[in-house]
Amino acid sequence: MFVWGEGLQLASAHRLTTSLETFRQIVGLIETNSKLEKEVKKIRWQHGAEEIELFGNRRFVVKAANNAARGLSKPETIHLDELREYKDEDAWSSMRYSMMAAKNPQVWVYSSAGDQHSVILNKLRERALASATTNDPIGWFEWSAEPDAPILLPSGEINWSAFAQANPSLGITIHPDNLKAVINDPPDIVRTEVLAQWVDTINSAIDAQKWGLCQTDPIPLDPEQPTWFGLDLSPDRKFAALTATQRLPGEKFNLVLLHTWSNDFSINDLAVANDIAPYARKYNVQTIAYSARTAQAVASRLIPAGFSCTNMDGAIYAESCDRWLGAINSHRLQHGGQDELTQQTLSAAKLPYGDGSWIIGRRASRVAVCAAVASALATYFATQAETEIDIQVG
Repeated sequence: MFVWGEGLQLASAHRLTTSLETFRQIVGLIETNSKLEKEVKKIRWQHGAEEIELFGNRRFVVKAANNAARGLSKPETIHLDELREYKDEDAWSSMRYSMMAAKNPQVWVYSSAGDQHSVILNKLRERALASATTNDPIGWFEWSAEPDAPILLPSGEINWSAFAQANPSLGITIHPDNLKAVINDPPDIVRTEVLAQWVDTINSAIDAQKWGLCQTDPIPLDPEQPTWFGLDLSPDRKFAALTATQRLPGEKFNLVLLHTWSNDFSINDLAVANDIAPYARKYNVQTIAYSARTAQAVASRLIPAGFSCTNMDGAIYAESCDRWLGAINSHRLQHGGQDELTQQTLSAAKLPYGDGSWIIGRRASRVAVCAAVASALATYFATQAETEIDIQVG
């Protein structure tokens, strides 16, 4: 605005509060500099459309991400913060293509490292890395630790070399004690926020390494063995998954993702029920565990057909999630490494439930995790004691 005289700059972020903080900082700089202040025509504080207007039709506008470019023409520069939080193309496209008539458009994006769901950030990073052998006009500036650098060294000491790679101002504007204070936070948070390392999922309920240790060669389901199904639909009814568990010798059990459904508008509950029926007839299914909050319409079609269905809402859902986590951490759960099952499992986010319990948060996970929820529901029955006496003393 002040140096190049650009007509319109647009700033947005996944959360409006982030953009507003930047806006306040800019206003603060202007108010402490009389030369800059003389060029200001007006500062508007309208919620969701804050604006700094200078003489000569120069503007800096803050907008919410969901409608950032609506009603604005020819922005010269766009600033996008928290880019890792953009999980689809919608907001990005609306802003990027509003610049087609600009003479010399630029897009600046800012972000911590992301995960497998950071669609836009990951695409730009891949494009930037590929530009080493092309003439692509993109600049990528990344300060990050090596991808496999540990948070702690084998000696238990902080890996200061890795932290320095991701924090070049360490010891200047960042005090080492500030980094020490976050070492015991969830590892995926420390990796993305402090080491700038990409992870499978931020704030995942399941540790990727422990899930990997549960992988074996695929174990076929035995049609004669007692089998428990888990069924779940996403809150928007666009995705669904069916899983199955069977006990193995000892304390272990086998988990298989049997079927997934997806629809851009809404899952057809009748079609889902019709697809489940052949599986239920093929295997010795004891019950189909489901949530009435998401899959009641499907269960209502299965029950009259003679299939046993068990509603798992409430405290029993929290217990299912806890048993699922415990089975993974103890390697009692065995799976065949199905890609979709792994992706959804590592995308499942924790939500507190009651006093000390937790559940898989369907909406908090930000992507469909039906397979993870269905796995937890089926795990409840696979981990039930086979007799009334589970532990004997003496």
